[in-house]
Amino acid sequence: MSHKAVNNSYVIVTRDGRFYRVFFRNGLLTDELDHMKTDIQVRGGWNYFDKKMLGADNLYTGEVSNSTFCLFLFVICILYLLILSIVAEGYVEIDAMFSSNGLATTQPLFSFGLISDVQYADIPDGRSFLGVPRYYRHSILVLQRAVKEWNTHQKHMFVINFGDIVDGFCPKDQSLGTVQKVVDEFEMFRGGPVYHMIGNHCLYTLPRSKLLPLLKIQTLDGRAYYDFSPVPEYRFVILDAYDISAIGWPQDHPKTLEAMKILRDKNPNENKNSPDNLEGPERRFVMFNGALGKEQMEWLDGVLLDATKLKQKVIVCCHLPLDPGAANMDTLLWNYDEVMNLIHRYNCVKACLAGHDHIGGYSIDSHGIHHRVFEAALECPPGTNAFGYIDVYDDRISLIGTDRMESTDMHFSPPS
Repeated sequence: MSHKAVNNSYVIVTRDGRFYRVFFRNGLLTDELDHMKTDIQVRGGWNYFDKKMLGADNLYTGEVSNSTFCLFLFVICILYLLILSIVAEGYVEIDAMFSSNGLATTQPLFSFGLISDVQYADIPDGRSFLGVPRYYRHSILVLQRAVKEWNTHQKHMFVINFGDIVDGFCPKDQSLGTVQKVVDEFEMFRGGPVYHMIGNHCLYTLPRSKLLPLLKIQTLDGRAYYDFSPVPEYRFVILDAYDISAIGWPQDHPKTLEAMKILRDKNPNENKNSPDNLEGPERRFVMFNGALGKEQMEWLDGVLLDATKLKQKVIVCCHLPLDPGAANMDTLLWNYDEVMNLIHRYNCVKACLAGHDHIGGYSIDSHGIHHRVFEAALECPPGTNAFGYIDVYDDRISLIGTDRMESTDMHFSPPS
């Protein structure tokens, strides 16, 4: 390529959208331009440079002054910094997907915050039956940091608490005040409602008659299952994992009596909280678990039928896990198999989310349904966290976790 004396600089724009400024030494156009000799667009005109077709004189089309170029760079920098600021504050999230057809961008339909197993109590730290450390006073600090972060994002439509907001070791004379204290922390979330579900530790602390009003679970006859649709495309189903349970109901209640019969039939141990001598999924038949009753199963069937008619995708939420691949066997819902057989009759359920098993877990079952069990806030050493939020798209949900809560992308299987 020939050299040509020039006095001004040029802006070169390649077809991939990048901007270059051509620099000159001693007033000569140098060979530094030669490596861009294919497909170069000169700003100010629309000529494409190829040294076989155009001479160096054609490059004068894009002549700009140094002052104009500096102004151009200044504007670009300001726009770039503004975009970075917006993304950092959480006002805009872009999911860039590259394909053979080029670049496509999507944004989530909505987002929501989540946390599980806070199990707060104003007592010294302790350990689980397996010797795992539990940080009872620190757990409420994890919740406070979670609420602060959710509020900072300013994008979450709601929050879901996956149960066990207080610990069973909470002194009985402090039970009501402790539950109220944790609920008050949840109420600091400014983005929308907080949806609660009950766990075994909730029921160790308070009976249903006192617990459900505090959690704003407004159902009949002590039932703690319900559903809601934040957008027309999605429905969330909150299950009551202790519908049939030896805890939470009066001792002479039919559901308590049914639960005790199940435990006598399935668990030979004198201590019904012990899974000793039980193998595989049979280890789930312990007193700290429970089951869905017949009425709730019929309700769930109706909800899934209705969601199918409305072409809604369903996210099932339950304190107890519903898949052996995602959790320890002794943490499963007693009748998880019956529940999943019902769910598998429909194609609308895309994910089942749970707590209870503090180490967390993840699996995809035989029907392509995602099962994600969330790590417990209770077992976070001081200064660490376990909470997150989920971005919900048309074809997937994406968990963005903090510290101990692992992030997980869950892409939906195509309809069968």
